[in-house]
Amino acid sequence: MTSGDHISKQYDVELESIRSRILQMGGLVESQLRLAIAAFENADLGGAEQVVAADRRVNELEIELDSAVNAVIARRQPTAFDLRLIMGVARTIPDLERIGDEATKIARAVKWMHDKQVSTRMPRVPDIRASAELAANMLRRSLDAFARLDVAAASTIIRADQGVDERFQAILRQLITFMMEDPRTISTSIDMIWVAKAIERIGDHSKNIAEHVIFIAAGTDVRHASPDEVARLLADVEAK
Repeated sequence: MTSGDHISKQYDVELESIRSRILQMGGLVESQLRLAIAAFENADLGGAEQVVAADRRVNELEIELDSAVNAVIARRQPTAFDLRLIMGVARTIPDLERIGDEATKIARAVKWMHDKQVSTRMPRVPDIRASAELAANMLRRSLDAFARLDVAAASTIIRADQGVDERFQAILRQLITFMMEDPRTISTSIDMIWVAKAIERIGDHSKNIAEHVIFIAAGTDVRHASPDEVARLLADVEAK
């Protein structure tokens, strides 16, 4: 084996290690999110505290991955696909960290509602659970698309974000109605809006990860493009 072959293989190992660690971080964040959703649904204070505690590890992984990316750039000076991969990873890291932050917000809302010992019975808001399931599904699919660099799957995730946005608007309408009909629900309704907004932002960050997958695999920047524009851009790439 020549020195060049050895360096090339070591470089491949470094890139694969970074990809694997991104998926490890994504798995931790997905677990954190699902635990936060369950804690909110079941008013589970213990589960909420676990979510808050897990955020420290997510932050540690962010720092570790940033350092690994910077080291590869400095040592290897990647080009072409490898450069897109490194740039895509660098963009994905903060999105995953922020999803962890949003999951922590949901958990903190559980604690606030527990501490307030709200006596007024709030009507259920099924759209919160439905929105949370949509966002969690988007995250899982975006991580799968990242693992396989699946452009077609990433494109469907971008379109799915519209559903999360629509659910958020429906939740706002429901909670505003509750507050107008019974002012005693205002404090708890505000906490629930906080949760709904966190879920909506998780959908946004999952969509961002899907956009990074398309950038890595196809070399096309689809940030700020509508789902229809993304479909047209990808069709143009395939036609070339």
